[in-house]
Amino acid sequence: MIRPDYRQFHLLARNASLVPVMKSVVADLLTPVSAFLAVAGRERYACLLESIERGEQIGRYTFLAARPYMRIRSEADEIIIERGQERERRSGNIFDVLKQLLRAHQPAPLPGLPPFAAGAVGYFAYDAVRRLENIGSCAKNDLHLPDCALMFFDRLLAFDHLRHQIHIIAMADVSAESPKKAYDRALSDIATLERKLARGLRPIDWQMNGRARNRLSVKAGTSRRRFEKSVEQAKHYIAAGDVFQVVLSQRLDFEPGVAPFHLYRALRTVNPSPYMYYLQFADTYVIGSSPEMLVRVSGRKLEYRPIAGTHPRGGTQAEDERLEQEMRADEKEQAEHVMLVDLGRNDLGRVSEYGSVKVRDLMYVERYSHVMHLVSALESELRDGLDALDAFAACFPAGTLSGAPKVRAMQIIEELEPVRRGVYGGSVLYADFAGNLDSCIAIRTMVLKGKKAYLQAGAGIVADSDAAKEFQESMNKAQALLRAVEMARGNSSAPGRPGRYSRPARG
Repeated sequence: MIRPDYRQFHLLARNASLVPVMKSVVADLLTPVSAFLAVAGRERYACLLESIERGEQIGRYTFLAARPYMRIRSEADEIIIERGQERERRSGNIFDVLKQLLRAHQPAPLPGLPPFAAGAVGYFAYDAVRRLENIGSCAKNDLHLPDCALMFFDRLLAFDHLRHQIHIIAMADVSAESPKKAYDRALSDIATLERKLARGLRPIDWQMNGRARNRLSVKAGTSRRRFEKSVEQAKHYIAAGDVFQVVLSQRLDFEPGVAPFHLYRALRTVNPSPYMYYLQFADTYVIGSSPEMLVRVSGRKLEYRPIAGTHPRGGTQAEDERLEQEMRADEKEQAEHVMLVDLGRNDLGRVSEYGSVKVRDLMYVERYSHVMHLVSALESELRDGLDALDAFAACFPAGTLSGAPKVRAMQIIEELEPVRRGVYGGSVLYADFAGNLDSCIAIRTMVLKGKKAYLQAGAGIVADSDAAKEFQESMNKAQALLRAVEMARGNSSAPGRPGRYSRPARG
């Protein structure tokens, strides 16, 4: 059944520039993966957003889309906006330009519409912070990734896992053509998407694993000696009172030898998380499984959920409970967590109504497939006159991936890390035209560019950090992604230390 009918649509079009048209179909024969392959498997620009809440329960909605009507990317002050074959160049701040683009439409409300029906999907690289703060410019920009890359969709599919339905949504732009033409175009596009779903998969799509011929070779961009030296330098800054904590990371490079979507399918199996994403920007892919929200904006409500404290899962329920108690009782974990909660309260406070910032839950435990995390939940009310992008910018990048105080920590990161972080430590997000936004921290994330893939992992450095242990922690964090790579390559029983590592010369 199509909603709304044309009479209702015409009424909605009087007070809006975008009017949703939606058809809901039964989803018992489809999964998000099979639907994505059927609808977007051959497209150059596409996205798939999934969620496993607290690592254990499927989130209510999955979103997938292809063929964006507009694309935007930025590097430094240069911003490129592409609409079909038209290309527009602007100079300015990407945060300001995105605010303008999201304010260009007024969407009409429709009961039963999923939380995201049209808008921007993509990422802000960690390095986009240079548009917000002065952190210096020491690290080498070797990958030349955009600081921001976003796709704007007005046609998408939303899986409703609670009702076992797929909502096929087309946003009709009544500012560009007559309501009748816009409505008919929306109906036609919905029918096209439904036919693609009904057509199903090609035989080749059933294959889970690739057939990589060579053993996986992983290259660490930083030698152990250099990383440990950077840890000691960071500790000197901590002792001098510059910062309380700073997060140092290192990058691993490799050639996966299999299709990017095989990597995503393996990653969602190995490391299910609240934020799972597959973003395709022509020949560049961002694939991740992040446990950590950056900020969520729902109307005027802001949510922020810092994670600080990680322990491996136990083999039994009793062992899990014992490890939880140990993590809760660890004074170092508590101190670091409270510090990052305070940093989050400060970030939210910059854009919230006075007195509205609350800690709803402090230091509760979330369990995931291989680890458990210590998490807190903060919420507040967005200040009048500000919008979702203001809230996002206030919290970006996450203190849990930079340090505290945040700006000085980022200046130290710029000095000590040899290359720019790119997507790592930035954010993957969606933002709609109604002022809503959901974003996560880009960790446990791979970037594929050409034949090569890059992943990054780090460790939080504090006054009593052991440099050797911090190096090993960063390597351990990379293992979940490397296990997924091995699974995608055809080795489903991937060892804990996959492939072989080649490191640069000592020093």
